[in-house]
Amino acid sequence: MPGSRGSSLSLSINQFNRMVSRPVEICIDKCYNESHVTNGHRMKSALPPLGDLEHELLTILWKHGEMTAFAVRRQVARKLKDATIRTVLRRLEEKGYVTHSVLSGTFIYRAKESAETTAAGAVRSIVERFCGGSLERALLSLVDAGFVDADQLANLVGKLKRKPR
Repeated sequence: MPGSRGSSLSLSINQFNRMVSRPVEICIDKCYNESHVTNGHRMKSALPPLGDLEHELLTILWKHGEMTAFAVRRQVARKLKDATIRTVLRRLEEKGYVTHSVLSGTFIYRAKESAETTAAGAVRSIVERFCGGSLERALLSLVDAGFVDADQLANLVGKLKRKPR
């Protein structure tokens, strides 16, 4: 209580929160994003999720490389209008998955990153959201769920050790 004996040693909840909130935020951010598992590398923020049609068009770009909207449309299994394809490609660009250049007034689209790099980013996002940033926790969960077994992980470790850096 203010004004009572020993009040100089007591803190209100708000005073305590103001004193520690920033250091705790820094610690949480640092511990969450930089751990023994990430070896001090900062994790990139994840790209927004993809809808089914967005994923389909991005997969086409990964497979074929640079393409016009018309060429992309010809690869889509269902019949869609050019305007729909252009709209989805524009949204993919806004989300950060696709970029374009202009050649003689025609937009040429390409994926910004490979399918593997994009997949790694998606996995990173899952590890951050569901496993507190711990890759170890994520891998152990995959083993516990039967998605991968310890022998497969050991095989991957062997391949990684042999891979040139």
